[in-house]
Amino acid sequence: MTQGFLLGADFSINQISSQVTPLKQPLKHLLIGSSKAVTSTIQYLQVIGYADVGDWSPLLPSPNPGEVMSILNRPILVQ
Repeated sequence: MTQGFLLGADFSINQISSQVTPLKQPLKHLLIGSSKAVTSTIQYLQVIGYADVGDWSPLLPSPNPGEVMSILNRPILVQ
């Protein structure tokens, strides 16, 4: 029974991947926390290759006392 399902499924994988055109859509990341927490998270995201430190906005004051925020605007592929 599984073999029958798999035999009929091979065409759909190729058709789906050729029919779907990925689109780039903007995505905004917002970090809010202490200056130390936001800065270390930005640095960690650079270490793992997600975003460069320079891609983030400067630390901005948050409406909450003792907190700052930083924003990253980045396009992502959406199918």
